[in-house]
Amino acid sequence: MCIKMNALLKWLVLPGLLFSPVAVWALYKPVRVLAPQWVPGITCVTKDICLEDVTRYKQAERIYNESLAFVEANVAAVEHPPRVIFCSTENCFQSFGFNKSAAQTVGVYGMVISPRGWSQAYLRHEMIHHIQAEHLGVYKQWRSPEWFSEGMAYALSDDPRPKLAEPFQRYREKFQLWYQATGKDRLWEEAGKL
Repeated sequence: MCIKMNALLKWLVLPGLLFSPVAVWALYKPVRVLAPQWVPGITCVTKDICLEDVTRYKQAERIYNESLAFVEANVAAVEHPPRVIFCSTENCFQSFGFNKSAAQTVGVYGMVISPRGWSQAYLRHEMIHHIQAEHLGVYKQWRSPEWFSEGMAYALSDDPRPKLAEPFQRYREKFQLWYQATGKDRLWEEAGKL
């Protein structure tokens, strides 16, 4: 009986382990940030910049470099510069599992920029989420209060909009008050307590 059970488990578990990466790839699309070159239509020009339309590489490179320099000068050093996938169509953005926002960050693994997100303001915002994940850890960053996570990204990215849609305006204002009291030197220490 034990031998039959082991054989049965072997034939059930082994295929499950072999096909689980395929299932994850198909069912949880944000994981595609880990290997965007496997997504049809995406070309990785460098280790950090992947595009749907490679003719726009210079534009993407400029946005990336200027955004990274801004964030490092004004927020914190980026330990591992993120991979950014620049989509030129909504279909591309949706192939990573996103549809409503202009850009999305996936932990410390990378970010996907939609066609309407090709700007420094959006990329700086997403790079701040990346820094949050680096400093706090992905789980803690994900569990942080939204006023902190989004408020920090809107406030410190120097978002040019004087008034954001709610609740994001309220989040930005709450973060700004907290940040004034906390200061840049104690930012991550205090953020870890939230």
